[in-house]
Amino acid sequence: MKEVVISGTGVFTPPYAISNDELVASFNAYVDLYNAEHADEIAAGTVETKSYSSSEFIFAASGIESRYVMEKEGILDPTRMCPRYAPRLDEEPSLMAEMAVDAAGQALAMGGVEAKDIDLILCAASNMERAYPAMAVEIQALLGAGGFAFDMNVACSSATFGIQTAVDMIRAGSIKRALVLCPELPSGHLEWRDRDCHFIFGDVATAVLLESSDVAETPQFKVLSTRCATQFSNNIRNNNGFLRRAHDQMEDRRDMQFMQNGRKVFKEVLPLVSHHIAQHMEEEGQDPTGLKRMWLHQANKSMNDYIGKKVLGRVPEPEEQPNILQDYANTSSAGSIIAFAQHHDGMSAGDLGLICSFGAGYSVGSVVVEKL
Repeated sequence: MKEVVISGTGVFTPPYAISNDELVASFNAYVDLYNAEHADEIAAGTVETKSYSSSEFIFAASGIESRYVMEKEGILDPTRMCPRYAPRLDEEPSLMAEMAVDAAGQALAMGGVEAKDIDLILCAASNMERAYPAMAVEIQALLGAGGFAFDMNVACSSATFGIQTAVDMIRAGSIKRALVLCPELPSGHLEWRDRDCHFIFGDVATAVLLESSDVAETPQFKVLSTRCATQFSNNIRNNNGFLRRAHDQMEDRRDMQFMQNGRKVFKEVLPLVSHHIAQHMEEEGQDPTGLKRMWLHQANKSMNDYIGKKVLGRVPEPEEQPNILQDYANTSSAGSIIAFAQHHDGMSAGDLGLICSFGAGYSVGSVVVEKL
């Protein structure tokens, strides 16, 4: 069995940032328009009054202060409340592919690897821009990569599930090099008119370069082990899909965008993730309290604080459990990889770290790495 190393990472950050204050001003203007338009129904009791949001509410609920997006004006337009993208010709690169190519280029440069030497492109993300052809195959063509490519969707766990898939292939000897790419464009499927979730997501793209250790020029971390688990729940869901027209449901139904039952998710996911990490470490003969870094899925600061304390048996130091969601918000599958890419300095050879993502499914994936 081949040893697998991580040789490079990349993070593409979109050009526009939206602060909580900006988002709240737009949302509250929308609320005023909505309540005025439905004044008669509200007075009759057939429609509920929409309530204002606030920056204080957002930060207290999530720890988020800002987020990056690929398009800003449409999101902040109270009469629209969603991004506005010009249609692209079939001959033009798709938006998600462009994002992924940027992140991939960073990872390849860090690893000193040319795209032609890549054997696998795995595009792992929550919502693909189209059903087919696979986004990964388009990215492969744009990069000029070799080998083969395919898409994977395990929602917020897509990155770690993708890493495990690539690691298994490298260990088995079927490939030598892989790029796991997470181009996330949640601004397109977020319901920006819903007070309970309008602040959650931001756009980004990440890349992880995985190689067999015998061909790696600049190995950064050795992958010791990976674990994935799933447990069905539709408490986080998006019911949009190609059967929509077959159901005669083409109207803008609420469940055609991101939805979650936040209280149930919080209650059910936290023990699932904490147990998964503890079991993974135990099976590998590793003491979880010896972890020097935990790069967790960036959905909610309170969730990460709980998991960190549960795993380490104490309150983690800031550098032990770095958060990036205050700047990026929840970026779905990409969050743990942003944290990993931006916060591994200061680790010494032999130090252990854990990348963990979790979310809809429910799904949870973990990757134990050793600093080289």
